[in-house]
Amino acid sequence: MAISRSNLSRSKLSRREAIEGYIFLLPWIIGFLAFQFGPLLASLYLGFTNYRGAAAPQWVGLENFKRMFTDDMLFWQSLKVTGLYALGFLPLGLVLGFGIALLMNQKVPGISVFRTIYYLPSVVTGVGVAILWQFFFHKEYGIMNSLLRVFGAEPIAWLNNSRWVLVAFIIMGLLGVGGGMIVYLAGLQSIPTELYEAASIDGANRWRRFWAITIPLMTPTIFFNLVTGLIATFQIFTTAYIMTQGGPNYGTYFFSLNIYYTTFRSLRLGYASALSWMLFILILVLTLAVFSTARRWVYYAGEKAETT
Repeated sequence: MAISRSNLSRSKLSRREAIEGYIFLLPWIIGFLAFQFGPLLASLYLGFTNYRGAAAPQWVGLENFKRMFTDDMLFWQSLKVTGLYALGFLPLGLVLGFGIALLMNQKVPGISVFRTIYYLPSVVTGVGVAILWQFFFHKEYGIMNSLLRVFGAEPIAWLNNSRWVLVAFIIMGLLGVGGGMIVYLAGLQSIPTELYEAASIDGANRWRRFWAITIPLMTPTIFFNLVTGLIATFQIFTTAYIMTQGGPNYGTYFFSLNIYYTTFRSLRLGYASALSWMLFILILVLTLAVFSTARRWVYYAGEKAETT
């Protein structure tokens, strides 16, 4: 059958659009291969070598990973500190962000101003914020200890006490839950109001509507914040590096800080690459574990019930 002119012209147009699309994508593809995928493969190779930057890498196989689990106490300390921080911050951050979003979802005058105030701390990050937090937790003239004095409590050396320093970092994290709050707020505003109206007509009170409508329909948003929060929590670096440098007594020696010190202070580039890949594997395993539980508690509106 002969191909019509219209079909032939459409085929040429589609081919031309595809070529133009790849041309526009080419700078990104080159940048990804050169600056992301290439270094990623290089770090994977270096993770199995003894490399200090001066001489050529020497292949050692699994020796770096064996040393990590058997001889490196700082590896276990960094894993412990990061795990404790995640256990302390992540549940509280999810609950606090959700609670603030519920308050910010009210229709009252000036609510947009309060939304902006709660969201700003999550936007302003970096070295400047870390320095401000140092003043906040200062033992003599810090705001935190000033509040404790108001209630008659003794001041605490937050950043110089290994018992309290991780608590200080958790407090810092909780005051930056504005990013999660915005995501929660978007989820709350996407819930159809007809569901609440129908439940009210059926006699459901506010508490019952919250547990029967709000919570189930917000589980995808909670799941999203849980996964992204988990990934971000295991990569904390800037505040610890600026404020405590991993101290006191390795109390804030997070995993990312361990990788940094191994790389730029010890110059063990091969071992640092192995640590980086171990962090990747750890985050991947935890993320997959969270995903494996999603079918039990995450409800997606509109999904079809399974038929047997």
